[in-house]
Amino acid sequence: MINDQNSKPPYDLEERSFLFAKNVRIFTKTLPKSLSNIEDCRQLVKSSGSIGANYIEANEALGKKDFLMKLKISRKETKESAYWLRLIIETNSLENIEEAERLVQEATELKKIFSSIIEKSK
Repeated sequence: MINDQNSKPPYDLEERSFLFAKNVRIFTKTLPKSLSNIEDCRQLVKSSGSIGANYIEANEALGKKDFLMKLKISRKETKESAYWLRLIIETNSLENIEEAERLVQEATELKKIFSSIIEKSK
């Protein structure tokens, strides 16, 4: 990731989702300012920030049903983030394609983690 290239992602999922959202924001600042990029980045920034926010809410859930719903929202937002990243990658000539691909990989890993927690919590 842009600021954390030499470190492994943290095991603390709240921190890991925060770093993902932070690195998405840093990445979007490097993109050309076109109408489509502005809109795609707006969507990406929203979905990437929602991942951690909903995970925090899941940890404060009032019950198992609430916990699972918030986790499912985090997983959904992770999938959405990967979608916007893919769209940005495929519609731009990126100088920092490696960073974009790292972000897609991190979104994929986060999705798998959330899916695993959801399955084990049923």
